[in-house]
Amino acid sequence: MARIVVLGGSFGGLTAAFELKRLLGKKAEITVISDEDNFIFIPSLPWLSFGWRRREDISLPIKPVLEKKGIAFIHAPALGVDPEFSKVFTSQGEFSYEYLVIATGPYLAFEEVAGLGPEKGYTECIFTLPQAERAFKAWQRFLEDPGPVIVGAVQGVSCFGPAYEYLFELDSELRKRRIRHKVPITFITSEPYLGHFGMAGLGRSRRWMEDEFAERDIRFLTNQAIEEFTPQEVRLKDGTGLPFRLAMFAPPMKGVPAVKDLGNPRGFIPVDKNYRHERYKNIFSVGVAVAIAPPEPTPVPTGVPKTGYMTVKMARIAALTIAKEIRNEPLPPGEEIGAICLLDMGRTAAYMKSFPVLPPRQEAVIKKGLWAKALKIAFERYFLWKMRHGLSHLP
Repeated sequence: MARIVVLGGSFGGLTAAFELKRLLGKKAEITVISDEDNFIFIPSLPWLSFGWRRREDISLPIKPVLEKKGIAFIHAPALGVDPEFSKVFTSQGEFSYEYLVIATGPYLAFEEVAGLGPEKGYTECIFTLPQAERAFKAWQRFLEDPGPVIVGAVQGVSCFGPAYEYLFELDSELRKRRIRHKVPITFITSEPYLGHFGMAGLGRSRRWMEDEFAERDIRFLTNQAIEEFTPQEVRLKDGTGLPFRLAMFAPPMKGVPAVKDLGNPRGFIPVDKNYRHERYKNIFSVGVAVAIAPPEPTPVPTGVPKTGYMTVKMARIAALTIAKEIRNEPLPPGEEIGAICLLDMGRTAAYMKSFPVLPPRQEAVIKKGLWAKALKIAFERYFLWKMRHGLSHLP
């Protein structure tokens, strides 16, 4: 029986574990190790930051779901990996593996910009459940004394979608409360242009996004590197200072400390088309932990996004590769993957599709409408249902 350890209990980790169990059954002993004991539907965190969702609406306990599938669960942070002796070290002891799947997500490197972040800085963030809950409290305080708002993404960010969603949702919420005229909004981003997303744009995304900003009277500054945040001001590298009453910024991302020695200088894991580590052939990595080279140099550093859709596809390819190797079957050739994103915009939403993820592309689609909003809500319910029942399939 093959021993397989999966690091991470979110989109990539749970999908890989469920798929491995489906493909291998009793031929594998699967253990999931995660420092989180609940699955969080991360795309809904912007909604939670405005009070549109609660913790219990978008989370579920991991252990009961895994145990029903015959998968062991260890609630503990990973401390390190020894690839030569195939061991994972945790606060609950060490675990040997024949195959390892790294689906740890990112380390949020707030310390790379002075004053960035909700705990040791002056900005909000919505990348984790506690951060989104804290952002909601900040939003409630802001409503008592509204003023300028700044939203954006600092240099080194590789996930721009949540910043755009928060921005549009903020605008919609202020209009609903009839106080939009009291709140100047500025979007500051390291992207060379609006709608770049760290992936060299998507079809007409630049012109489309600039039109959306114009319609909402949102000022934007692109190609910006931030020097520091103070309690009431953001200072750019060029010396410009902008005041704020509320600020929400996406932070840079790195590989988590437990696996950074397996990765590139930023700690992201280099993999082949089957998501197998380029050096250690019994180690796989999926999701945000994977290293993907930017499609083009940008004046201010940006990274490539890895969406939930991409992460699930990576996890299924990695699981299939492991299963076929264990069964002594021909390995799958690997495949190009695309990205699908449902970008909430408050009163409406946008459907974005890119295949492959980076240019040159065969397909690039952007469409907006209430149907996309309904689709995003339906997908939230579907994915939580899927995780609750231990299913790995994603159409």
